[in-house]
Amino acid sequence: MRMRNKPWAMEFLNENSNIVDTDGSYSGRIGDFFPESRPLHIEVGTGMGTFITELAARNPHINYVGIELDKNVMIRVVEKILEAELDNVRLLLLDAREIDTYFHKDEVERIYLNFSDPWPKNRHEKRRLTHETFLSKYRSILAEEGLVQFKTDNRGLFEYSLGSLNNFGMVFHEVKLDLHADEPEDNIRTEYEDKFSAKGNKIYRLKASF
Repeated sequence: MRMRNKPWAMEFLNENSNIVDTDGSYSGRIGDFFPESRPLHIEVGTGMGTFITELAARNPHINYVGIELDKNVMIRVVEKILEAELDNVRLLLLDAREIDTYFHKDEVERIYLNFSDPWPKNRHEKRRLTHETFLSKYRSILAEEGLVQFKTDNRGLFEYSLGSLNNFGMVFHEVKLDLHADEPEDNIRTEYEDKFSAKGNKIYRLKASF
């Protein structure tokens, strides 16, 4: 999700360094970023932050890390964290390709991928967050029995992801081809999800482990 550039974005994020790591200060020691030691879940690509902040509010016993590369988008996520007074959400201004160097092996219990860029052109396949290159990184940081949860409205990307995860040897625990037809209680809608669903698009979701 791209937003208009805000010249003051980095200044704002650095003023909230108790919530946002903009320079890798907590690389290798993410536990120090939280007031309490709790199980760790991460979302790769936060959007406007509705998903991760609602998830954190529902589950105060879990620490959540949102990874986002767009500093302008992250401003709104910080605002939502402050508004909700959440102490179990932290943000990283980080390229997803670097997550396996930021987190320790087996440190993360769940990874959420919500409405990721589909990168439809074949030459951009390696940029898809369910490409084997990323799956290898997820495997290195996920704890035993850790889960990857993926959600999209893009049928082509979902079909690609099913094949990619299957070829990587992952085990599927859930595959939903119309998530909203019988919406489970654990589903938290993102901004994109509401937008696409209102247009009549089906929402797809899977959960899988290595």
